Amino acid sequence: MSYFSSAKPDRTATKPLTAAAPEPRVDAAAATSKAQEMVSTIGSGMLITGNIVSTGAVQIFGHVVGDIHAARLIVCDGAQVEGKVMAQEAIIDGTFKGTIHANSVKLQSTAKLEGEVYNKSLTIEQNAQFEGVARRLDRAIDAPTAAQTKPEAPIAAYAPASAPASTYAPAPAAEVVQLGNGHSYTANNNDRPGWTS
Repeated sequence: MSYFSSAKPDRTATKPLTAAAPEPRVDAAAATSKAQEMVSTIGSGMLITGNIVSTGAVQIFGHVVGDIHAARLIVCDGAQVEGKVMAQEAIIDGTFKGTIHANSVKLQSTAKLEGEVYNKSLTIEQNAQFEGVARRLDRAIDAPTAAQTKPEAPIAAYAPASAPASTYAPAPAAEVVQLGNGHSYTANNNDRPGWTS
């Protein structure tokens, strides 16, 4: 019985080279869908006051006070949002107060919504709290375009507030008084008056 295998095949033999795979091309429609797949997250320790515009999804764990326009909005359990929302899809799992305009609105079981909901499709899970009015949308909501994410006016570069004008005035030159006998007296505002010889 042999513990060693029979002769090994020749490892120096080369495999024939095949043509290189073509490089993938970027499809414009695929690039647009990639932007919509991006998720922007607002953490639980954050408070945002102002408007948010995103071509992709926005996931909120913190507190937002302001308007949100996104392809998809997810208000997570424990999050709070106050304002107006425009989205293709809105999923509410936390607290929302305001107005929602969305093609599809889903209120999860821990949702608390107070306000108006304009929608094409509304789903309310058991134990969700909804106090307000639901109305049918006249026309579908579109995701924001890249042009809508650009500011209307250029944003000024941040510069710290300039220091107030200085009230520093140079101290007057020292006044030397000759007293006689080779002694003099020096007085100025910065030092204690002193005698010199």
